[in-house]
Amino acid sequence: MTKQDIHNRASDKAFAKLSMLTFEITDNKTSLMTGNYGGDITEDEMRMILDGNKVELKVWNYIAELIEKNE
Repeated sequence: MTKQDIHNRASDKAFAKLSMLTFEITDNKTSLMTGNYGGDITEDEMRMILDGNKVELKVWNYIAELIEKNE
């Protein structure tokens, strides 16, 4: 496996994670709007999950940016 192959795979993984986090954040917001949190999750816990996913999105955006700049 070449360095370029590894770079491409890292980029693919980062952008896949960004896509999934975007979907999760949208789903979290919908859950908060409808009140359907699932299981024994409270509204406060759901807000914590949403906030955590927003932080993760920022981190993965940073990682993706670093990967793309390191060509």
